[in-house]
Amino acid sequence: MEFENILYGVEDRIATITLNRPEKRNALSPALRHDILTAIKAAERDDDVAVILLQGAGHGFCAGYDMNSYAGGNKNPERPEGWNHSEHFESWTGQFPRSCLRDWLTIWDCLKPVVAKVHGFALAGGSEIMSMCDIVFAADDAIMGYPPTRAQGTPDVEYFPWKMTMAQAKYLQLTGNSVTGKRAEEIGWIAKSFPADELDAQVARELRAMSSIHPAMLAANKQALNQTYETMGFRAALQSAVPWYVMGASFRPGAGEFRQIAANEGIKAALTWRDGAFREEGFVL
Repeated sequence: MEFENILYGVEDRIATITLNRPEKRNALSPALRHDILTAIKAAERDDDVAVILLQGAGHGFCAGYDMNSYAGGNKNPERPEGWNHSEHFESWTGQFPRSCLRDWLTIWDCLKPVVAKVHGFALAGGSEIMSMCDIVFAADDAIMGYPPTRAQGTPDVEYFPWKMTMAQAKYLQLTGNSVTGKRAEEIGWIAKSFPADELDAQVARELRAMSSIHPAMLAANKQALNQTYETMGFRAALQSAVPWYVMGASFRPGAGEFRQIAANEGIKAALTWRDGAFREEGFVL
């Protein structure tokens, strides 16, 4: 299969999907999202595949959503599939977070396990796609977090309460701070972290063993686990977070201030405004 925004290949029962926009830090444009979903569905149908691996080309896994694609000032900006342009719905029903949740539930619903290999960074939307994977391996020095919760909005996909303890979920989402891969393993956000120079070899070792399991057995175990979380309210909770994103991003007091600074003074000025106090205190961004 050939794609414009990813690399795709199958070898030894492992389908590897590589986000391939390194010049954009693998930012999630609608086209990249479409390619990822198409590849996941293709791998799910392929009987020669037991496990699906997601990774990023270049210096990191994924820096988040490519907001230039969605809000770059074009009269007809690029939109993900399923976006409702109706004047009755577009301005207030959270079409953006609804589209993100709809996309990444494809990973959750896939019958085959999806594993993320994270190096460099997995930020904002990048941390969403990572966190919706079944298993995450990361480099010890990888940086993951959701800085936009400081000023722009709540997460599009509210994974924090499901991936770690209440103490850590509240700390990371309220502050927008990031953690290293090593720390992410310690708090239970990811499965394992490895020294950066060992990441590829260690993940290959993990996947070689996992891919020896019959795909039907993997599917039964994944579905049994997912059904338990569904019974606990996982899907309903993710869906109920969409209105909070809409209020936080568009209707709360101070909403839009980050965008206004970025428009008037540039994105660097907006990031300094958002992150300055945290940088001064030495927190990982």
